[in-house]
Amino acid sequence: MGKYELDAYEQSLVDTGALFELETTPSGATRYRNAPTSMAAALGLFDQFSAREYLVFEDVRVTYAQAKAQIVGLMGALDDAGLNAGDRVAIAMRNFPEWIYAFYAITAAGMVAVPLNAWWSADELAYGLSDSEARLAIVDDERAGMLSDLVSVPLWSRGEARGQAVSLYERIAQAASLERQPTQREGDAPAAIFYTSGTTGRPKGVILTHENLIQALFNALYLGARTMLRAGHQVGADDEQAINLVSIPLFHVTGCVAVLMPGTATGAKFILTRRFDPLEALGLIERERVTSFGGVPTVAHQILRHPERERFDLSSVKVVSYGGAPSAPELVREIGRVSSLIVPGNGYGLTETAGLLTFNNGTQYQERPTSAGPPVPVAEIKVVDPFGDEVADGEPGELLARGATIFAGYWHKPTETSAAFIDGWFRTGDIAMIDADGYMYIVDRLKDLIIRGGENVATVEVEAAIFEYPGVEDVAVFGYPDEVLGERVAAAVVVRSEDVVDVDELLGFLRGRIANFKVPDVVKLRHEPLPRNAAGKLLKRDLRQEYFG
Repeated sequence: MGKYELDAYEQSLVDTGALFELETTPSGATRYRNAPTSMAAALGLFDQFSAREYLVFEDVRVTYAQAKAQIVGLMGALDDAGLNAGDRVAIAMRNFPEWIYAFYAITAAGMVAVPLNAWWSADELAYGLSDSEARLAIVDDERAGMLSDLVSVPLWSRGEARGQAVSLYERIAQAASLERQPTQREGDAPAAIFYTSGTTGRPKGVILTHENLIQALFNALYLGARTMLRAGHQVGADDEQAINLVSIPLFHVTGCVAVLMPGTATGAKFILTRRFDPLEALGLIERERVTSFGGVPTVAHQILRHPERERFDLSSVKVVSYGGAPSAPELVREIGRVSSLIVPGNGYGLTETAGLLTFNNGTQYQERPTSAGPPVPVAEIKVVDPFGDEVADGEPGELLARGATIFAGYWHKPTETSAAFIDGWFRTGDIAMIDADGYMYIVDRLKDLIIRGGENVATVEVEAAIFEYPGVEDVAVFGYPDEVLGERVAAAVVVRSEDVVDVDELLGFLRGRIANFKVPDVVKLRHEPLPRNAAGKLLKRDLRQEYFG
């Protein structure tokens, strides 16, 4: 199978003595030699940028020094509450500044952060608290109201005390006299439990260790340094502050590990909102001179294709990066039409891989717009057939991975953990192929693959073709039962309100681009958004139920 060869820029970053120097662990894994092993080290990063603005939320502006003061204060409050290293502390709130304070305070204190999906119902949140055996939950007003009479777990609310919930800031004030120092933890100690998106069945708690998180942070820093070198800049020479519009939830690995942590480590500013709205996002990009946005492909699509986009000045944007879901090649072209100066980027990863496993950006992405890129330096990937044997270059199969960011297991689920690995390799559940140069291409999810009359239909390919048709805002392709063929192909297509998409013309357009057996048998036009979970992933089972019962 094709192996990716480092170019001269990449080699200079990982050479002996370089910041991103690699080493092999006794278990045979590759890691960044100079990376700390505990999240306790992350707290020191705030001192490098103390006077800089760190967070902007509505009319609130917070510097790095002010944020660190809140984090240290919260660490003292956790200590005052009798919590110990290894105890689970849940976070259940929207993207408020307090989410960030809580995450860094919990992990730096040696406890285990449990980010819960703020989109969950009260019962689902109660399940997460119970399953993780959380000893405390730090919540916003909405979650406080939902949980106050439902759970026995103590609740600290960012707002005023109500019901069972006490004020987070009152607890911090009560512990103000405590001098709480970070707690160093071993690299293999759990640092966080992120719950899977739960597209099927109950969500599983994914245990990410201190080593997982820090190595994932170094992945992001390495990729940023690589981008600078390829653009002809010296690493660290640009002192201009990056300004990041946070358009995805922080309780998702992409938001927390791939966006928040590396941005904090490099002194970025984060623009937070209560919820993502593309029109509001356009206004914030112009007002705050945002340099980077993305998260998942649908966010980039909704911003760049918004009918009022031309009203806003997007000239400050330098980077549009996304991952967490397959992206269509049309998105790369859309970014290029906005500005040739924007560096597009597309990564692939899962909760179980602590974020990025592969990454593709810049000219390499433009040359291979359907690829999610080669693996990051501390990861290995391969594609296997149903018998576990590696396939030839360019052949599809299940994607397996191993490396320093692979999770430690599912919380209290040894059977599921065992099933997720084969000979030490994590089974991603995605169908992929790797070309002769080591670039990886996602073909489909194993569960999303449509088998129509014995022919495999990759929904990602069909979606990418439909995205190229003018007027298409969003699309989901999924299978539905058929007595003769087993399955047929359906497409739910979101159209812009000012455009009229003719279904017959769309089908004719597709027949010139994909095989006839892949062309949808049914096309459902709609104006309402497609159902997605908080991670931006399509809920195709909901569409199947909506249209076919």
